[in-house]
Amino acid sequence: MSAPQGPGLRRELRFWETIALSIGIMAPTAAMALNGVGVAGNVGRAVPLIFIAATIGVFLVSYGFVRLSAHYAHAGSVYAFSGATLGPQAGFFAGWALLGTYLAFTAASASEIGLFFGAFLDGTGIWHDPEWVVIALVAAVLIGLLAYSDVRITTRALLSMEAISVTLIIILMVVIFAKLLGGSAPGHGDISKDVFSLPSGVGSGAIGLGVVLAFLSFAGFEGAAALGEETDNPRREIPRAIRNAVLAAGAFYFICMLAQTWGFGTSDAGVTAFANSASPLGDLGSSYIGSWMGDAINLGAAVSAFASSLGTAAGASRILYAMGRDGFGTSRLGTSSARTGAPAAALLVVMSIAIAAIVGMRLNDTNVVNAFFYPGTIGVLSLLVAYVVTNVGAIKLFAFDRRERPWEMVISGLGIAFLLYVLWRNVSDQVYPYNHFWQLVGVWLLAGLAIVLVVPGLARRIGSGLARLEGEGTSP
Repeated sequence: MSAPQGPGLRRELRFWETIALSIGIMAPTAAMALNGVGVAGNVGRAVPLIFIAATIGVFLVSYGFVRLSAHYAHAGSVYAFSGATLGPQAGFFAGWALLGTYLAFTAASASEIGLFFGAFLDGTGIWHDPEWVVIALVAAVLIGLLAYSDVRITTRALLSMEAISVTLIIILMVVIFAKLLGGSAPGHGDISKDVFSLPSGVGSGAIGLGVVLAFLSFAGFEGAAALGEETDNPRREIPRAIRNAVLAAGAFYFICMLAQTWGFGTSDAGVTAFANSASPLGDLGSSYIGSWMGDAINLGAAVSAFASSLGTAAGASRILYAMGRDGFGTSRLGTSSARTGAPAAALLVVMSIAIAAIVGMRLNDTNVVNAFFYPGTIGVLSLLVAYVVTNVGAIKLFAFDRRERPWEMVISGLGIAFLLYVLWRNVSDQVYPYNHFWQLVGVWLLAGLAIVLVVPGLARRIGSGLARLEGEGTSP
């Protein structure tokens, strides 16, 4: 017998509200505030070129999500995509993997708020050397309250926050390009076509690691899929949201990396400054405009991190809600608030885990940078597994189930090859403690596999739930 469903989720979102979840989880401002540094350390001046390669790889991966979301509209995202194509056991396994990702990302992004908002408070003199965990915990409480509100409020807040922070970066990029063209750029800044060629001595390993680091900026592009039961005309709007989020992010990242690479300069001194910067956008803002712009960029990055944590909390709660509705755990997980329509019990579990992780890291004397990178890396490893399983399901859909355009399986096949390479680069030759993170993820994934294989009737209930939703018209 399946769990009680309560009033259910409310179908009330339009395209821009749906795409907001994908954009919010990717957090382009926060991504651009950190992710170019590691790429520059590996490939030097060729950072924009590497981001082009990463965008192509992500597009290959996202193609299966776009096509699957045109057939299946479900709050469980990959839980439903893989369940409908590969069977309920695979569906639960993929959903469990993505749930682990969103849980880790919620804690990581909340910690990132402590990093950037703390830098803002320190830079403006409001609070010298602030305690990051206090900021992160206050942010987590606010995230929980906002995620509990009407989903339209949540998604509109996501879009508004990213719009504000992206606008700050656009202003900075315009100033950088203008000063470069006018010959008044400070330091080593220069415009050079060298950004489209690899420096001599850069090997395939460095290129591969650079692509991996660039790929991380796209993590969460599939977020809109979790709104399958809350979006008007989901089989049209969600594929558009996922596809456009990937393309828009790729274009924005490329232009932003051009601004950062040229802004620091393509000389050895400029590349070294970029690769060693703790806050490249903040440093560029201070040098090209003024210290106040550096502070504003840090504030914008904090807002973007808040949006990311809010997005992953919303996504995680909906996946857990879908699982609870099909009989996983307590029946309360499968219910939603009669007042706001939010999956309240599932959200409470998600935020409790995130807060416990933040407190645990602080008690372990983890610094704020590692409090972001540790759970972030763990989440990415689990995310890659979810992506692989989902694309295997897409291949089955293309080749055996629908047989509409079987050539599409080649695209998803290339996407899987890209994902396996990224996964391999993330687990091989890592330093402590990163060399143990894959083991933690392995334990989490094995636990999910054991649950769906051992819990009596769970796989049958998942299959019945998916079939029921198909009968109700949420998938064709």
